[in-house]
Amino acid sequence: MEVKVRLFHRCELVLFFSFLLLLHFRTVRGVWPLPQSFTSSPERVSLQPGAFYFTYGLQSEVTAGCSVLDEAFIRYFPLIFPDYFQKPQDSSFTLEVSVDQDDCEGYPAQDSSERYNLTIAAGHGILSAESVWGALRGLESFSQLVYQDDSGTYYVNKTDIEDFPQFPFRGILLDTSRHYLPLQAILKTLDGMAYSKFNVFHWHIVDDPSFPYQSRTFPNLSSKGAYHPSTHIYTQTDVRKVIAHARLRGIRVLPEFDSPGHTRSWGKGQPDLLTPCYRGTSPSGKFGPVNPSLASTYQFMSMLFKEVSLVFPDSYVHLGGDEVDFTCWRSNPDVVAFMNKMGFGSDFTKLEAFYMESIVNISTALNRTAIVWQDVFDYHEKIPKDTVLHIWKGVPAAYHTELARITKAGMRVILAAPWYINHINYGQDWRIYYSVQPLNFTGSEEQKKLVIGGEVCMWGEYVDATNLSPRMWPRASAAAERLWSDEKQTTRVDKAFPRLEEFRCRLLRRGIQAEPLFVGHCRHEYQGM
Repeated sequence: MEVKVRLFHRCELVLFFSFLLLLHFRTVRGVWPLPQSFTSSPERVSLQPGAFYFTYGLQSEVTAGCSVLDEAFIRYFPLIFPDYFQKPQDSSFTLEVSVDQDDCEGYPAQDSSERYNLTIAAGHGILSAESVWGALRGLESFSQLVYQDDSGTYYVNKTDIEDFPQFPFRGILLDTSRHYLPLQAILKTLDGMAYSKFNVFHWHIVDDPSFPYQSRTFPNLSSKGAYHPSTHIYTQTDVRKVIAHARLRGIRVLPEFDSPGHTRSWGKGQPDLLTPCYRGTSPSGKFGPVNPSLASTYQFMSMLFKEVSLVFPDSYVHLGGDEVDFTCWRSNPDVVAFMNKMGFGSDFTKLEAFYMESIVNISTALNRTAIVWQDVFDYHEKIPKDTVLHIWKGVPAAYHTELARITKAGMRVILAAPWYINHINYGQDWRIYYSVQPLNFTGSEEQKKLVIGGEVCMWGEYVDATNLSPRMWPRASAAAERLWSDEKQTTRVDKAFPRLEEFRCRLLRRGIQAEPLFVGHCRHEYQGM
């Protein structure tokens, strides 16, 4: 009996210390998206907000006065210490930031490095990066490593991270035509993007329902094509605010002006741009896609895209080219006559090809690289080899076929098909987005190098500012990890769940209305109600 009791006590002791060890290891917080190489020790360092400092390294090419990092240091302090209050300090901690390239006053680009290394030890941390954009990603990772115990004391564990993104293009699309999104909703989305390390804001700014972009060259486009000419538009000042906000977070702004389809709102402010539809020999009073048979069409597009190239600094522009309905073109005698003149016969895909080739040439002349929806490739259009194809077809799983088909032709691609998160399902549909394998298609290694990234799309038929954030987050973050992290290290959704659950709670504390992943609670629930 005595032996049994001793054994029982010994088992209890082992369980007790195992439990303590588990609690200790639980304080080793994760980072979302998962870094390429991440080593964290149970040994932790206390941080005292009043004695925490950001500094520039002695060998850094950038120093105080760097707009991107100076602003980031100010922005990240309350994110790292959300409950900051002054109290006596007995130790200090310095995060030293060193950057190899002085790109402080520029804009992030397709070839910008986002690589960084982060080492945390007692009393200091060292963050080194090739560019300021990589330094921003490292600051985000550091901010996620800091945690509080039950008494409110801040800690960070000794950590070594070597990190870089799997894909250079990691985008989110917002549709501001079907429902107008207030400027603040867009800016908050950019904040959420930075927390998840997205780096491209694809602004699908206009479409059939409304034209909210206020053009200086063609002011009637918004004054007649927006839902309201003053309350539901984006002024040039608004656009500059979005671009500036994005830049400071290492996010490119990719504008899309989709044509020749999806342009009904354009015609309200630009006469003779759209094709008059006919019923028999008479106009029906309805209008179809942009009229590709008129020289004035291309003059208008040249002037509009010249303005766009001056307003939006990114070297890429999205030209659309999807879902063109040929019915109206087919009914119009002038368009049919133009078809015959050009030798297109009755093949309206050739007319679509002629139009898109002309628009791509306009963007090329403006020193812009075109991104187009994959329909442009499907119509066998002659476009420059550096044009990027945007894959939106092939759901649920046939997008692999599309990837293989288009990359075999030597074209670069962006994958969006499996990440249309405006669709919602009951349950944990983030698991579906997390399980996407962009490179799991039949093709050579050279083909797979042509997949430059992917994009989460939030189309606006049923989304406005009231439900944008909870529908977006944290579901989009599942795709963020797939696009940033090593796929071999992030294959299991069961291992991802507790990290994403913790990241969702972090988003709540940062003011992002991220919906629950499942039953449970956060230590700090959303405070914005």
